[in-house]
Amino acid sequence: MHRSGLHLILAAMLLLGASVLAAPNDEQSRKAVADAEAAAKSGPADIALAGQAVLHLPAGHQFVPQPQAARLLNAMGNPGQDPRLQGLIFPDGSDGWFMTVRYEASGYVKDDDARDWNADELLKSYREGTDASNDERVKLGVPAIEIIGWAEKPAYDATTHRLVWAMSSRDKDAPANAPQGVNYNTYALGREGYFSLNLVTALADLSQHKGAAHALLEALVYNEGKRYADFDAKTDHVAEYGLAALVVGVAAKKLGLIALALAFFAKFAKVILLGLALVGAGFVKFFGKRKSTARTPATAAASAEPPPQV
Repeated sequence: MHRSGLHLILAAMLLLGASVLAAPNDEQSRKAVADAEAAAKSGPADIALAGQAVLHLPAGHQFVPQPQAARLLNAMGNPGQDPRLQGLIFPDGSDGWFMTVRYEASGYVKDDDARDWNADELLKSYREGTDASNDERVKLGVPAIEIIGWAEKPAYDATTHRLVWAMSSRDKDAPANAPQGVNYNTYALGREGYFSLNLVTALADLSQHKGAAHALLEALVYNEGKRYADFDAKTDHVAEYGLAALVVGVAAKKLGLIALALAFFAKFAKVILLGLALVGAGFVKFFGKRKSTARTPATAAASAEPPPQV
C-alpha cells in the first residue's frame, strides 16, 4: 500500500519525540495522524476556504482541514491554536515539504508601497523584528533564531495580486555550517483580506520544491465578489498597513501580536526543527535499525522508502 506524506511524518514524530518535540504521547500522535488521514481530501478536489476562495487541489496532493490540521500540528509539538489556519497540504509520497494555509481577515491591503520598497531595508527591519520577538519565542519554549538573509527577495505581481518571499534562518549562535530552515511565503490578496500559503522545507531543497508552492498559489481562486479587483472604496474596510508589512511584520506588531512574518516560526518552529532533523544521521540510523530486525512484507516495504527531507 502506498504510504502518504502523513505516514512519513508520523514515523518522524515517533523517532524524534523526546529529543526534538515536546515529548508527545505516541498514542496521541498516532491518533492525530489517523484522524488527519481520515479527514484528508485527495486531489483533484475543490476545497472551499473561509467563504472567500476555492483551492483547486491538484492530483497528487492531500488537504487536511480543521480541526484535524491543528491537532496534527499539536502532535508535532506546537501548542495552541491559530484561528487563521484553514488546513495543511501534503504531497503524496515522500516529497520533503508541506504547506500551511491561513486566511487573515485584515481588510483590503493597499499594494502601492510595492513600487518603492527596498529589499535591504526590509531585511534590516525583519532582523530587528526577529530580535525583538526572540523573547516571545523563548517564552513559548522554542529556541531564539537569527535571520541569515533572503532565500528569495520579495516579488509582487500587481496583475495577479500575489506576493512571494522567503527568508533563511537558523538557531541563534549556531555554528556557521548548521542546517538552515526556510519558510517560502506566498500570499494572495483579496477584497477583505489575504491568504498565505507557506511552504516548509529545508533550505537545500527549496529550489526543488518551490515550484509546487507556486502551483498551489495559482490554484487558489477567490470567489466572485471577494477578489481584489472587487474592492469598493465607499464601503470596504482598508487594512491599517500596506504590503510591505506582510514581509517585515510591522502590522502584527502594531496590533500587539507576534510579527506576522514570524508567526509561523513562533507557533510552528518545532515543525521546522523536525524537518532539519530528518536530514541528519538519526533518521538514517532509525531506518537502518529497522532493516536489521525481522521484517514482515509491510515493514520491508516501509523501510525501502526514502526518508522525507522536509
